[in-house]
Amino acid sequence: MIAAGGLAAGQSLFGVEEAAAAEAAPSSRVSLTVNGRRHTVTVDNRTSLLDLLREHLGLTGSKKGCNAGACEACTVLVDGHRVNSCLTLAVRLDGSEVTTVEGLANGDQLHPLQQAFIDQDAFQCGYCTPGQIVSGVGCIQEGHTGSADEIREWMSGNICRCGCYVKIVRAVEQATGRK
Repeated sequence: MIAAGGLAAGQSLFGVEEAAAAEAAPSSRVSLTVNGRRHTVTVDNRTSLLDLLREHLGLTGSKKGCNAGACEACTVLVDGHRVNSCLTLAVRLDGSEVTTVEGLANGDQLHPLQQAFIDQDAFQCGYCTPGQIVSGVGCIQEGHTGSADEIREWMSGNICRCGCYVKIVRAVEQATGRK
């Protein structure tokens, strides 16, 4: 038996019942529509929307960059609004409609912004690309595409470590029909 700090390995400060209660995290059932498909799952109440998408639904397009809301690689649309899925608790979205980068295409037909990213070569490593595209779609839907400066302002939270900002703005302009 190994002792550390006065406790023998395997011993607990709590009784068996208290330890079991501490291990069982509260969970809830959540029903939401993701990319047009209804899902009902039971998740730990601390589960982020990003983790629900990636770990429970297998939708890995949204990336976990900083996990603190600073890079926006995890951007998705919730009820048509852009959100950082890493900061959004899944249990708060019961009944919501979520759109990820996987849900933008119509079958084999890419969303105009997805095609514009290819046409404009608006990515290098590609890590931020899903969040950039979803954010760009939100920007277009919100009507914030009147100029290159307006696009840059409304997408300023989306970080691209490769520095493809000029091409990203051109892609958004192309998708709006301005370029």
